[in-house]
Amino acid sequence: MNVVDVDTPGGQYPIRIAAGRIDRLAESIPADATAIAVVTNPVVGALYGERVAQALAATGKRVVHIELPDGEAHKDWQTLNLIFDAMLSNKLDRRAVLVALGGGVIGDMTGFAAAVYMRGVRFVQVPTTLLAQVDSSVGGKTAVNHPLGKNMIGAFYQPISVEIDLDVLTTLPAREISAGLAEVIKYGLILDPAFWSWCEANAEKLRALDPPTIAYAIQRSCELKAQVVGKDERESGLRAILNLGHTFGHAIESGLGYGAWLHGEAVGCGMVQAAELSAEVMDFPRADVERVRALTEAIGCPVVAPDLGADRWIDLMQVDKKTEGGEIRFVLMPQIGEALMRSVPDAALRRVLDRTVETA
Repeated sequence: MNVVDVDTPGGQYPIRIAAGRIDRLAESIPADATAIAVVTNPVVGALYGERVAQALAATGKRVVHIELPDGEAHKDWQTLNLIFDAMLSNKLDRRAVLVALGGGVIGDMTGFAAAVYMRGVRFVQVPTTLLAQVDSSVGGKTAVNHPLGKNMIGAFYQPISVEIDLDVLTTLPAREISAGLAEVIKYGLILDPAFWSWCEANAEKLRALDPPTIAYAIQRSCELKAQVVGKDERESGLRAILNLGHTFGHAIESGLGYGAWLHGEAVGCGMVQAAELSAEVMDFPRADVERVRALTEAIGCPVVAPDLGADRWIDLMQVDKKTEGGEIRFVLMPQIGEALMRSVPDAALRRVLDRTVETA
């Protein structure tokens, strides 16, 4: 088992990475827990619910199972209330522990529920998608979507542990693997040029889930994210660079309707657009723009954005947490391995949209 430690003002906790980790979940439940509430969806529950129930039975504690509808389209306040309904009807107290068994949607909603139920209870992340394992389960961002913007209602709230089972990846569709790999390559693009080059050299093995290759990719991604959130837990500065491609990507998700594209697919395409914008305003080398496009395509993500209309694109990007005073701020790159936040001229943004969206 590999362990990556996360150290933030809001909490210190381990990310445990190993095959078969689901069967050892009892180890992550504190001895003083009064009950455990497992939050999942029908798809993940059918695959792993029984194993999780058996693993947690070893704690001797009462286990409540909460099933939410599957998909990004249900990441909303109405669905969040299903968690509260179940916890209250089962009389769970402040020493109850929530377990988020699922992808980013389940992890975000369970974490947000933990943050606000009785003003805060403990929770464990058990991410079952590659994207959740390398990104959303780490760092304490929790949220639900609003019809006017993605992840606009939430809290920073750290789990007590993240339990990554490498075996669950074998049940994922290829599209989910590609979506997760978009977040993997992002870390190299903004923080570690050597890791970026390694991803370029190993793209085929990553898509094929070659065991040592994907294990290293997950570990290195978690290490890089842990370094960033340890320095800037609440995204007041450095942590914002983790949003490379997300301003474009969130616009795609909102513009097409949540769930039409997977989050990682939208981010992958958004990274290509961010690379183009970096070339437009920061002299990011054109050759490196093509490297970003080539690797994004090699991992199986879209590289051409949908045509939402330039004005609609800009309206959607203005509903973004990085927007300040109505001014859209983007994560851009001077070079591979370095990223920063800056605003861009409207004309430059429109030129990039002209180049990167599909044409009729």
